[in-house]
Amino acid sequence: MSITSFSFLCFFAAVLFLYYVIPKKAQWSFLLFVSFAFFMTSSEVTESGGWYVIFYPLAAVAAVYFAARLMDRTKEQKKRRAALICAVIFCIGLLCTLKFFRLPLLAPMGISFYTLTLLGYLFDVYYEIGKVQNNYGKLVLFTCYFPTMVSGPILKYGEMEEQLYSGHKLDYRRVTFGMQRMLWGFFKKLVISERMAVIANEIFNNYESYAGFPVWIGAIAFTFQLYTDFAGCMDIVLGISECFGIILPENFNAPFLARNISEYWRRWHITLGTWLKEYLFYPLLRTKFFMQLPKKLKDKVGKKRAKQITTFLAMFLLWFAIGYWHGGTWNFIIGSGLLHWFYIVSGELAEPLFVKMRAFFHIKTESRGFILFQRLRTFLLVVLGLIFFRSSTVSDALRMIGRGFSAFNPQIFVDGTLFSFGLDWIELTIAVVSLLIFEWVTIQQQKGWMRERLEKTNIVVRWIVLYALLFYVILLGQYGPGYSASEFIYQNFKV
Repeated sequence: MSITSFSFLCFFAAVLFLYYVIPKKAQWSFLLFVSFAFFMTSSEVTESGGWYVIFYPLAAVAAVYFAARLMDRTKEQKKRRAALICAVIFCIGLLCTLKFFRLPLLAPMGISFYTLTLLGYLFDVYYEIGKVQNNYGKLVLFTCYFPTMVSGPILKYGEMEEQLYSGHKLDYRRVTFGMQRMLWGFFKKLVISERMAVIANEIFNNYESYAGFPVWIGAIAFTFQLYTDFAGCMDIVLGISECFGIILPENFNAPFLARNISEYWRRWHITLGTWLKEYLFYPLLRTKFFMQLPKKLKDKVGKKRAKQITTFLAMFLLWFAIGYWHGGTWNFIIGSGLLHWFYIVSGELAEPLFVKMRAFFHIKTESRGFILFQRLRTFLLVVLGLIFFRSSTVSDALRMIGRGFSAFNPQIFVDGTLFSFGLDWIELTIAVVSLLIFEWVTIQQQKGWMRERLEKTNIVVRWIVLYALLFYVILLGQYGPGYSASEFIYQNFKV
């Protein structure tokens, strides 16, 4: 059962009804039961008979549970560190064994997300900045809360404790807002992402047959496919949780409006970026090696440059980890990791030159034209990285990029070639119109949530808009033989 299936919608409706019928003090226990039910009815389990996968998250939670309690009960640093190391090794070892080492074992749904969620909780306890949860069942719920098992977001215990375990009374506004957000997620996933997938699959699977603009069209199509897939999933997940009165952290903030790569990553997969900075990057800089490195380099390159080199080296390890987390092979390590490290480092090193160039050409950095240029430049750099991300190998990615520069054929935009990529003129028109709607809403939401603005409009207008979006999704969502809305593409990259 997946969150885009009709069976899940029926399941969700029943769960939502029962959630507000039962006593408030029993709601967290009910959510725990529902999370187990959802986990055991996932397509991974039902199609393979791998019922045993439930023991993986339970074992990881148990390791962290006992380690956290031990650290809380003792002030002896050696014991605390030993408990931390043992629990981290167990969780990371389990993750790598199931996800990266390709053993004949079934990896449970959401293993990367719940592992990072658990480790974040454990680190907070170790550094004494977070509370210890002494109820094993409550820690399981925090780890395996069913909406987040699909594709995150990565949770912080301090932000979720009160929400998950406190009772919630029915709030009509919360429920309707949650359902509206779910609907917007279905629009992204079913109307846009699935159509972009047709073009992307055609180009990437047959890139040797294309040259010039078709290659870049395929790369841009995949970029929108991935984003609307992952962001659509997040909208559905956050909308589901909001219906229960539980507000999850945002994972996206209009990343394609970013003016540089650093800003892009502050807007894309926000909870992953936050986790890696707090629990990998900053602790790395506080290690003995990185604390002493600037002192060793100062006499050779100067104090400022020594500090910069140290930061860039730590960033290299951070971006390598990001790339590896997404898939463990070099196309992921480069496409979503080291290439972005190169973008950021080269941008910082070249910034003094850019400042002089802007001054020489009298460029107003806050003018609309320059902002548009920066956003377009950032988008194209992201597209380039995603060619590696989507390709089977680094060699395939390089060959595809080469073919993208091997011809100049703008005539494809007027000679009907666009209709040969898998979508006829009707389907392509629907895709383009939907993308324009999506982009317009994205820009408008920078001024405030559309749901809140819609709430203030005339009730007739409000319901016309909502019903129009509902029927748009129902009528124009991609369905058909062999099509399954149940699988989000991003799940394939970080189970």
